[in-house]
Amino acid sequence: NDTLEADGVKIACVSGGFPSSQTFMEVKVAETAMAIHSGAEEIDIVMPVGKFLCGDYEGMCDEIGELKDICGEKPLKVILETGVLKNASDIKKAAILAMYSGADFIKTSTGFSKAGATFADVELFAKHVAPHVQIKAAGGISSLEDAEKFIELGATRLGTSRVVKIAKGLANDGTY
Repeated sequence: NDTLEADGVKIACVSGGFPSSQTFMEVKVAETAMAIHSGAEEIDIVMPVGKFLCGDYEGMCDEIGELKDICGEKPLKVILETGVLKNASDIKKAAILAMYSGADFIKTSTGFSKAGATFADVELFAKHVAPHVQIKAAGGISSLEDAEKFIELGATRLGTSRVVKIAKGLANDGTY
């Protein structure tokens, strides 16, 4: 944070055993607390997908709630990793549970799993958890048209490593 040469840029940090969320809760707590102490203004965590898939919804919610307590007023983005959830019903359930556990944002994916953001996921989030939480579509967004569609469907933020490609394509002649 002290070496950043741009004003007005918020520092976000991943914690909680990113990208798999498969580590001890004590490690997740320590990572999150260290990130906040070091100046992170937003935290991204991955929902403990294993707990969700095993039906340990209470354990999943407790983890999210404990990490949100560490964040305090700083936004917590909970990545659901929708590509590994079984169906729309599970995605809806995970989003609602994350929301009630303290998530400020629901995010589709890490970009490290087998699938990224889909229009259907963002529509589902918009229908069932917005406006209580914000929506971040991430993973696989590769065109300006896709980015615009995600925003139209309710995403308030986008996560893409292709932003430079998208911007350059638009800056040239609007095509790719």
